[in-house]
Amino acid sequence: MATSANCGIVYLVGAGPGHPGLMTLRGLECLQQAELVIHDKLVSPRLLDYAPASATRICVTDLAECHVERHRPVQKAMINAARQGKTVVRLKGGDPLLFGRGGEEAQALAEAGVPFEIVPGVTAALGAGACAAIPLTHRAHASAVAFITGHEKPDKPESAIDWEALARFQGTLVIYMGISRLGQIVEALIRHGKPADTPAAVVHCATTGEQSTVEAPLRELPDAVLKAGLAAPAMIIIGSVVELRRELSWFERRPLFGKRVLVTRPRHQARDLVHRLEGLGASAYVLPAVEIHEPSDWSAVDAAIGRLASFHWLVFTSANGVHAFIGRLKKLGNDLRALGTLRLAAIGPKTAEALRHYHLKPDLVPERYQSEDLAGLLAATIVPGQHVLLARADRGRELLRDELSRLAHVEQIAVYCQADAIDVTSPVLANLRRGEIDFVTLTSSNIARAFVAALDDVARLRLHAGDTRLVTISSVTSEEVRKLGVPVAAEASEATAEGIVDALVHLASARP
Repeated sequence: MATSANCGIVYLVGAGPGHPGLMTLRGLECLQQAELVIHDKLVSPRLLDYAPASATRICVTDLAECHVERHRPVQKAMINAARQGKTVVRLKGGDPLLFGRGGEEAQALAEAGVPFEIVPGVTAALGAGACAAIPLTHRAHASAVAFITGHEKPDKPESAIDWEALARFQGTLVIYMGISRLGQIVEALIRHGKPADTPAAVVHCATTGEQSTVEAPLRELPDAVLKAGLAAPAMIIIGSVVELRRELSWFERRPLFGKRVLVTRPRHQARDLVHRLEGLGASAYVLPAVEIHEPSDWSAVDAAIGRLASFHWLVFTSANGVHAFIGRLKKLGNDLRALGTLRLAAIGPKTAEALRHYHLKPDLVPERYQSEDLAGLLAATIVPGQHVLLARADRGRELLRDELSRLAHVEQIAVYCQADAIDVTSPVLANLRRGEIDFVTLTSSNIARAFVAALDDVARLRLHAGDTRLVTISSVTSEEVRKLGVPVAAEASEATAEGIVDALVHLASARP
């Protein structure tokens, strides 16, 4: 079929083996321009955040619950959307062309005359080998590797897999989708001559904080996996290279490995903290407790900007405030020259960093990053009677304004708004109720209030029992949490994301 001139395009993108950082840059570029994303069930939800907010997101299970019936509705959805001129990303786990039906989907697109591009991904075998510290090839152990699907029964007469040849294979065997037939696979290999004591392993949820690895001689592997309770998704690796795992293990030794941490910051601010947590081995979940919005009425802000020359100090209590204020300044047709001789104060390093982003150097940053310390430092610096402009959120503590008003003329403007944003239908809350979240990070009093308000009695019991523990960014946030009737397990020594991470690492290492 000929391609229509106004036809869109479909990108068959490999999402990698699980960790969102293992998708390729090209895959990310495609995702960032998508109008429709059709994704596999096991694709990291965090990858979907890179698609435009306006993009439609469809999980393949929404098109057909049964795997064997899914390919036709998936193909139809891609083709129909592309014919409407849309940019479609078919986001597939691992690599699209390795046991992922990507070849079949590409054939369907070609037959329909729909333009497409195939973007390779890190396949699960490579991810499992790297993160379980099992080199799939090694000069002293294996000079070849075979990728095999375990999705078909090893003993069926019409099997397309030559298990006898694989039993004689001198390299490493890596078997996809075989965990439900592990016993049959092992029996077939041993029956055809594979030594029963061949080192073997099963890697569950490879590359993620949920990863779990079981090693055993081949004949004992099914029982070891059953005892450990491992299930799909999992990779089976068979060969002498498995012995190198004990020497090379790195992924599972990271300080937060296996810990499940909930980040409650606004989504646009959560990414850096999530990256730090995942780099330390945690499984990070995101459940924004508040959202950031523009004010519905800019008149007070615009009036203050029009009188900037009358102020001596401009004070910011968050990076959000910096970006919102400078953004409005520019939208009104001004540039940084409008700040004139204003002196700038920032509550902490992230706020100071936001100022530097606009080539502005703060004149004052307290050693401790909270309102009490900023107020004290400003009180010792401001000349009595000076005029101070405080740019902040529409809600929060009034301490800074009250303290500064004792010696200066303070005008407070809301340059951005916060609104509670907990999604009560989020699966993360169900995880919390089941005790499947180890730690929750709370980075402001507003976030703490919104989070606690969303908890039901079961989730609160988890907090009181210590199944889930709260880590706060400061003593102010801790005090608010305790007022809400729930315990605080740890508090950051400095009010930064780095301080939160340090507190988590210390807490995780101290707990048996």
